[in-house]
Amino acid sequence: MKVRAQSIKVRPVRWHPFPVEHMPDRYKQPAAAPALASCPICHAVFMRGRWQWRSIPPGAATLVCSACQRISDKMPAGRVRLDGAFEATHRAEMLALVRHREGQLRAQHPMERVMAIDSGEQGTEVTTTGLHLARDIGNAIHHAYRGTLTIDYGNAETELDVRWHRE
Repeated sequence: MKVRAQSIKVRPVRWHPFPVEHMPDRYKQPAAAPALASCPICHAVFMRGRWQWRSIPPGAATLVCSACQRISDKMPAGRVRLDGAFEATHRAEMLALVRHREGQLRAQHPMERVMAIDSGEQGTEVTTTGLHLARDIGNAIHHAYRGTLTIDYGNAETELDVRWHRE
């Protein structure tokens, strides 16, 4: 039995002329966060390494959660753009679906919230505090109404742009 040389099994590393640098997300929870804290704005509780909806325990420190920081800074993590003639005629139904999906996801994940909904002649734009909610809204609308769905991760860790269109 012949044994191949070890160098043949190893794939060479590809050289990329533009290395991708890690961009830190300033809205992520810091490593030095207290073990038990509550947000003074939304009253979510940071416990066991994650934000939860529960009653505020005694002795909890105050710490503004990342969703409330994004809302006050007006820096959304996700944008959902809905446009087309179909969207204009079915806007009320689609916005009801957006609110329903937000309610379902927000019950389990306090950092996933809708920041604003702006409707106009060009369509509707929904801004969210989390990437998961934006993707979930886009998938729910695409599943319910078909059309063309485009998901674009501008910076894979910090922003998401979802576009839905149907004539």
